[in-house]
Amino acid sequence: MKSTLAHSASRATLAGLVALSLLGAGLAHADVDASKSSVIATTRQMNVPVDGKFRKFSAQLNFDPARPTAGSANVSIDTGSYDLGADDYNRQAQGKEWFDSATYPAATFVSSAIAPAGGNQYRITGKLTIKGKSQTVVVPVTIASQGATQTFDGSLPIKRSQFDVGTGEWKDTSVVADEVVIKFHIVASKK
Repeated sequence: MKSTLAHSASRATLAGLVALSLLGAGLAHADVDASKSSVIATTRQMNVPVDGKFRKFSAQLNFDPARPTAGSANVSIDTGSYDLGADDYNRQAQGKEWFDSATYPAATFVSSAIAPAGGNQYRITGKLTIKGKSQTVVVPVTIASQGATQTFDGSLPIKRSQFDVGTGEWKDTSVVADEVVIKFHIVASKK
């Protein structure tokens, strides 16, 4: 049972963090196409990679590549929408030991700065909040334009323990690793 819970919790933690980081990457004041976008959190359970995906999120984004430092991003992710591919895992991830979705229904990312990093690379600094715990993070993002859309890709490693994701028996990182990598692919229409 611990292995199953660990697997679910790891995915949930990772997915939540990915979603926040991904959306916070800076999108062109535009509408996010959720059907083409993804936020995935990857953790390791007993040294095996486990992916989870957040199905619901919202973002208020403003990004102009000609004026990147004037951009901003506010992202909210529904922690109850975390999907590990099985209902029992999803319920465990929503529980108090992992996301505690009843108490903390949203994880958020609010940008404070966007800095060019060469070519189509940017570094987005902001506050990531999960389960009421906040950390300042810097998210490396690659931005590409194609036709009427822009895509934002990146990944951000975080420690689940910094956000109290995985408490009680899950605090031990020997089964579910502490590091979670949030990977995101966001597609938005240009406005």
